[in-house]
Amino acid sequence: MFKPPRKACCDDPPPSCIPPVYTYKGSVPFPIYPSSSAAMTGSSVSSRKVLSKIATNRLQKELTEWQINPPSGFTHKVTDNLQRWVIEVNGAQGTIYANEKYQLQVDFPENYPMEAPQVIFLHPAPLHPHIYSNGHICLDILYDSWSPAMTVGSICISILSMLSSSTAKERPEDNDRYVKNCRNGRSPKETRWWFHDDKV
Repeated sequence: MFKPPRKACCDDPPPSCIPPVYTYKGSVPFPIYPSSSAAMTGSSVSSRKVLSKIATNRLQKELTEWQINPPSGFTHKVTDNLQRWVIEVNGAQGTIYANEKYQLQVDFPENYPMEAPQVIFLHPAPLHPHIYSNGHICLDILYDSWSPAMTVGSICISILSMLSSSTAKERPEDNDRYVKNCRNGRSPKETRWWFHDDKV
């Protein structure tokens, strides 16, 4: 199922990427940061658990469907690791990324699809207002708007849509600060994203 990106975003991380707790004023979220003892580490990625039977069956089904009808502009690089996919992204014609190639790395949690996969761009990541130089992607469907009905294919289409709608090749304004705070292999899923920009 293709789900268009609800809106792109900007991150407002505290030191060391401590996840904030959100309070709301009307419908607008404002982050409140907990103490440093609540900081999450990058261990969730390095110590991934084995896929459940449900996750394995789901991914095998998605892989079969991909091989039969791959999404346009994407190539799955075949490996023997079902839990990590590497996907080549071809910039769409008529956009500022035309004829450019990038690579996505998709890591699946043990309880996929109930939990979203971790999706990042491998180096070099495309220059985009919502893609950080460390490959982290600020896109709501990868985080709080994830649905188990989504697939790897629909994620790819949403990311290509985000790329195609951009009119400028530039990094997020807070790129340097974010990348510095999220060193040592931290997962983008450990960041609480603040979504507010739906123009790109």
